[in-house]
Amino acid sequence: MLSATTLTEVLEANRDIPRAITYLDGENDQRSVTYGQLYERAIGILYHLQRIGARRGDKLILFLGNNEQFIDAFWAAVLGGIIPVPVALGISDEHRHKLLRIARRLGDPFIYTDRRSLERIGAFAEQVGESAVFTRLRARAFLVDELDDISRAGKPYRARPEDVAFIQFSSGSTSEPKGVVLTHANILANARGSSEAVRFTEDDVPLSWMPLTHDMGLIGFHIFMFANRMNTHLMPTELFIRRPLLWLVFASRIRATVLCSPNFGYRHYLKVLGHRSVDDLDLSSVRLIFNGAEPISVELCEEFLQRLAPAKLRREAMFPVYGLAEASLAVSFPQLGSLPRSISLNRHRMNVGEQVVHVSPDDRDAVTLMSVGRAIPYCRLRLVDDADQPVPEGRIGHIQISGDNVTQGYYENPEANAATLTADGWVRTGDLGLIHEGELYISGRAKEIIFVNGQNYYPHDIESIAQRADGLDLGKVVAAGVRPRGAQTDHLVVFVLHRGDMASFLPVAIQVARLVNEHAGLEVAEVVPVKRIPKTTSGKIQRHLLEQSYVEGEFDAELTELRALREAQRGPISVTRTELEDKLKSICDAALEGKRVDIHDNLFEIGASSLKLIEIHEQIDREYPGAVDLTELFDFPTIAELASYLEQKLTSGAVASGAKS
Repeated sequence: MLSATTLTEVLEANRDIPRAITYLDGENDQRSVTYGQLYERAIGILYHLQRIGARRGDKLILFLGNNEQFIDAFWAAVLGGIIPVPVALGISDEHRHKLLRIARRLGDPFIYTDRRSLERIGAFAEQVGESAVFTRLRARAFLVDELDDISRAGKPYRARPEDVAFIQFSSGSTSEPKGVVLTHANILANARGSSEAVRFTEDDVPLSWMPLTHDMGLIGFHIFMFANRMNTHLMPTELFIRRPLLWLVFASRIRATVLCSPNFGYRHYLKVLGHRSVDDLDLSSVRLIFNGAEPISVELCEEFLQRLAPAKLRREAMFPVYGLAEASLAVSFPQLGSLPRSISLNRHRMNVGEQVVHVSPDDRDAVTLMSVGRAIPYCRLRLVDDADQPVPEGRIGHIQISGDNVTQGYYENPEANAATLTADGWVRTGDLGLIHEGELYISGRAKEIIFVNGQNYYPHDIESIAQRADGLDLGKVVAAGVRPRGAQTDHLVVFVLHRGDMASFLPVAIQVARLVNEHAGLEVAEVVPVKRIPKTTSGKIQRHLLEQSYVEGEFDAELTELRALREAQRGPISVTRTELEDKLKSICDAALEGKRVDIHDNLFEIGASSLKLIEIHEQIDREYPGAVDLTELFDFPTIAELASYLEQKLTSGAVASGAKS
């Protein structure tokens, strides 16, 4: 890896290196941008940013969905000492709220985006009474649509290692989001430590579909790889969602050596793969698949490895890791070339400071954890009790980190800094774990513990059991400890994403309660159907919002009906629809896995994530090629509205009907 001390030095040192970034936008659609071209683009864009007044130390929100545009703008800001602030486009009102909150917290930032995205934010800001924030933001906007000449060079700034490189805003879309401040020194220390741990070389060939607004996507699979002078390959997240099988088709085609995915990606790939053969893939070149960004499922890793074994994917390629934005990215890696290792513990003996009890994986009370290895170079970790005192190996403790790669705090947030930084300067990650035979195992989150009958339980553990119910999956079930008014103890409540009627939900509720009781020995007080599961932009479940809604009685009507249905079932509700509405309804039903959606329901409000909307749009485009742009799902968010809009276009002859051949 380069011996550079700043990202600016990295970009400048790579100008004449014969390497490129390849953007894989379709099965037969790709573009390559050389390192030299990237520099020329960046300094040309910097000219325009400086022309609208952006100077060293100013904040620049990057609000872009296009990978190529994002990377060009990111490096333009870095070259000028302007601080990039990546923000995901998202699809929901919560995402739009987050952007406005970030803009307010930053004071008077600039924004780099496209015209349509800016207009949508403006319309939303007016609806929620945030026009003043948007007006200031609009006055300092640069639209990529207007970028037609990058022949003139901006004036680069010679960064120092201690300068802020960029700000990574973590979860918190429904509250005040926290901005993790990362310096050039932080990021390059993490790049150096990661590179040494896994022996990156210029000959490695990385491929990623992770979003560039995520630290694994931007830092891990762009900056780290760029600093190691690799030929890198980026696949749009939306393309992976639409056609996940292309991920490993690309990997086989380019002879990729380094891949990455969280749990979601493996499950999504396997679901679409089904019973298809993988014999036409050759993944023998893959030496690492980074597995992180969310709790790691031992069972899912095993299923993925077994399924891809005919494609020559080696078992030791699966690389479970631990990291977080506050560490720049990486904290711990397994030993290079080792097989994935796991342990099974008694779920009832996992309190902070408590000695864990090892059990057989098939034990009734077993919970299985995956090893995420040891701290990488230049990063330290320790496990402590509630009083910040170290706990010995084999006991559960709070994970804290320190090192050259670790942030010094959050952007202008003294309250969060006080809660996160210890007296001796370590960062509280909020995660719990243990050390076994020298390796770290993540056991849960300190702030997401459920207390039942005097014992501590981790929601993810209970959820993994409940998800075995028919039709349930990751992200569709949330376990929480809720204390109703007047109660003396917490009740275990399981919230389940469901858009059908209560009659169709009743068997799910019964099965979830039975599974949790059978496998965890816990009584479920209620299984609650919810129309949406609130999450932060990074995908973390916001349990407290569901708990609050439950206590305030928002689900009382549904629960009353469920109790009545134990005696009598209610039939399906019939809805009269036009032929076009029927077709769109069937597309939405298929994308939402059979959950009932009314034609007047707002797709954004019922849990149709950006991933599902991409699936819906692709099917609509197959039926009516070019008739509806993906962004128009924002303008016509219900089936009825979209059908009316589409009917007008078909009637006017603006688009031809009929499926693609």
